[in-house]
Amino acid sequence: MISEKEALAKYPGAVSFRYGDSETLNAEILALVLAGKKTITCDAVAGFEARGEAKPEPGRTDVALDWGGRPVAAVRTVAVDIVPFNKMSEQLIAPQGEFRDLQDWRNGYEAYLTRAGIFAQDVAMLVETFEVVERF
Repeated sequence: MISEKEALAKYPGAVSFRYGDSETLNAEILALVLAGKKTITCDAVAGFEARGEAKPEPGRTDVALDWGGRPVAAVRTVAVDIVPFNKMSEQLIAPQGEFRDLQDWRNGYEAYLTRAGIFAQDVAMLVETFEVVERF
């Protein structure tokens, strides 16, 4: 198994990150990513800032970790858009993989952002389109 340091060294400029805010959610999202069912992800811009995490950048490849910190996949950012929470469109929901429809997305993200203390109807959401370039 490759270490986080080794995975990051393979992709100059890469950063590592975890999907979700719990072990269960992390595992669910990683399974969708690896199955090719999730090609878009998002989080509040304020969430990246609060955690001190680098925002995804088009063309950069980053390393997705499991909850234990083990590299699972290298993902390349294809596009980044900023969309207010209350302006999210239905067409961006299906590629996220884990939501039935826009209302399900709103319910899920409102709960997630409320847990993080950053929910607002107009909170800026960073919407990242990505592709898996390597599985570890």
